[in-house]
Amino acid sequence: MCGIVGYVGSQSALEVVMSGLKRLEYRGYDSAGVAVLADGGLATAKRAGKLVNLEKTLGRRPLPTGNTAIGHTRWATHGGPTDANAHPHLDNAGRVAVVHNGIIENFAALRAELADRGHHLASETDTEVVAHLLAEEFSSCADLAEAMRLVCRRLEGAFTLVAVHADEPDLVVGARRSSPLVVGVGEGESFLASDVAAFIAHTRAAIELGQDQVVELRRDGVTVTGFDGMPAEVRTYHVDWDASAAEKGGYDYFMLKEIAEQPKAVADTLLGRIDATGSLSLDEVRITDSELSEVDKVVIVACGTAFHAGMIAKYAIEHWTRIPCEVELASEFRYRDPILGERSLVIAISQSGETMDTLMAVRHARGQGSKVLAICNTNGSTIPRESDGVLYTHAGPEVAVASTKAFLTQLVACYLVALYLGQVRGTKRADEVQEVIRDLSRMPHEVDRVLETMEPVRELARSLAYQDTVLFLGRHVGYPVALEGALKLKELAYMHAEGFAAGELKHGPIALIEDGLPVVVIVPSPRSPLHDKVVSNIQEIRARGACTIVIAEEGDEAVVPYADRLVRVPATPTLLQPLVATVPLQVFACELATARGNEVDQPRNLAKSVTVE
Repeated sequence: MCGIVGYVGSQSALEVVMSGLKRLEYRGYDSAGVAVLADGGLATAKRAGKLVNLEKTLGRRPLPTGNTAIGHTRWATHGGPTDANAHPHLDNAGRVAVVHNGIIENFAALRAELADRGHHLASETDTEVVAHLLAEEFSSCADLAEAMRLVCRRLEGAFTLVAVHADEPDLVVGARRSSPLVVGVGEGESFLASDVAAFIAHTRAAIELGQDQVVELRRDGVTVTGFDGMPAEVRTYHVDWDASAAEKGGYDYFMLKEIAEQPKAVADTLLGRIDATGSLSLDEVRITDSELSEVDKVVIVACGTAFHAGMIAKYAIEHWTRIPCEVELASEFRYRDPILGERSLVIAISQSGETMDTLMAVRHARGQGSKVLAICNTNGSTIPRESDGVLYTHAGPEVAVASTKAFLTQLVACYLVALYLGQVRGTKRADEVQEVIRDLSRMPHEVDRVLETMEPVRELARSLAYQDTVLFLGRHVGYPVALEGALKLKELAYMHAEGFAAGELKHGPIALIEDGLPVVVIVPSPRSPLHDKVVSNIQEIRARGACTIVIAEEGDEAVVPYADRLVRVPATPTLLQPLVATVPLQVFACELATARGNEVDQPRNLAKSVTVE
């Protein structure tokens, strides 16, 4: 959600921070602000709305030049998106500035305490109480890091905090609990951000911050301690993509670029996971083959698009391993008292690795003694660190809020896990595993073929720009694809869009069919026993006036008489069809949103990473 940037070094700190905030705009926000340490004091500027509003303010009233600064893009929780509620927040003396991501659950009690002691709070936010508490603690210890540790021990909830104090002009202090924060280490400069994208133009050396840790940033390095003041172990890692990967590269939108990058992303996710014998080798998983062979139940937890990937994974896991598999919305998981044990494997899917609902599900599962395997795109994020093992998707940075390449690479990672479980348990012979691997290895080429034929899909999307509703139908693995297609249209076009299991059509949804209603149908391969049933569904809805938009394999002639618009995708094995069938739906949603004049990369009310429950 909120974007945070901190800098100390020899460059113009304001320029570094503003540049970083621009790179974090994709996370979603409704106000922005900065604080600069200069000339023995603290100067701030903040405005509701987009970053351009802040830039205009800085153009009219420039801040003094300094080498230490913090910045923030806010997603409103406590208090609306106003200038007063924008971050940074100050203490009454204007010596401490704080930015914050997350929610401080006990802020009301803390605010009442501060008011009783004579503090005046100018905003409606939970964040402002931290600035006042830091000022109180600093007055006693004259050490901002120690003040931060003392304050954090009083706070309840999930939070990332970054603060500066006018009396320590070459220091930025950060703290995290269940909310993302990463350190960048440069030559004579240090960075702090909620995402490495903020500082990737300056350094690719990053440090993971663990749970309940405080970091002190100085020009010559960083110091990390726990909330208890004890030194913490520091692990540096190298970010394996550069600044150009987070740029649009000539595309109008990041989403268009990320759709086009899917063949490479799929190939990169497969890279290095197949050994010389043609067998799978997933060394990074870190859960032993012996432990995996004893698994008697798999539970997948995820949110949004990742949940749809998990629904598809269920079909592959059960088919290839014969292990029962459940797919759970992470937000509901721990509240229904799920049945877990030491032989349960919980697979947590999250692009960012910071999704709060999924993180809490991971903690609950581990508390029940289950093994947890993360499928994630972000090195050093919280969910992989708190899991027993991880399979990284290697999709590269995904900036657009609506997920595309992360979804396809999550599918590939799920297929690899399912195959590996089958390999370890002996439910898939070596030659069977190799056959699926060969099929997977062809997928980058097949996705590329789909992308080459998308102009009619774009034309179709433009023609439907002023429709009110679009329905999506699918069966087997086509059902989660239908759900994903509907979600993309909701996210981007702000349209009523619903996905249904085609077999349920006569149990209610067919009542929605009326003249001219666009219905997208994902048709299984003619080799599937469900093919003819779905063709019958198409006939049923067309007879009632629907405009049928049919996604079907090349060579499937049975659908031709019943398709008002036909979109062809390459023939693939049934379980792998989502890798090609989803792509036209992504293009469709993106083009339709563009035709409606919507903001494609940053749709309204949405954030890239949901880091609060």
